[in-house]
Amino acid sequence: MTIMENDVKFLDFVVKSLVENPQDVKITRTVDEMGVLMTLDVNRDDMGKIIGREGNTAKAIRTLLRVVGMKNNARVNLKINEPPENGSGTKTGAMKNLDEAMSDLNL
Repeated sequence: MTIMENDVKFLDFVVKSLVENPQDVKITRTVDEMGVLMTLDVNRDDMGKIIGREGNTAKAIRTLLRVVGMKNNARVNLKINEPPENGSGTKTGAMKNLDEAMSDLNL
């Protein structure tokens, strides 16, 4: 399947060229009735490089992926996953704030 190879290879090359931790780049490709969805996971320290100032880098990557998709008669979208705040994958900061708020209500 050359289409899959083209879009994954392209995204892999572009992202790994931008980041400091290329070994942490993970790309997942799924296909459904809406088209192709490429999901990108990168190291937390590299998120700024992928998003760019005001999201311009992410917009450019998405535009280029759409061009690759159009050449292959496929609609390609990119989702950039936000890395977890800590190693366990849960956002404990948000839960602490919620717990504190709940305890404040019980006063």
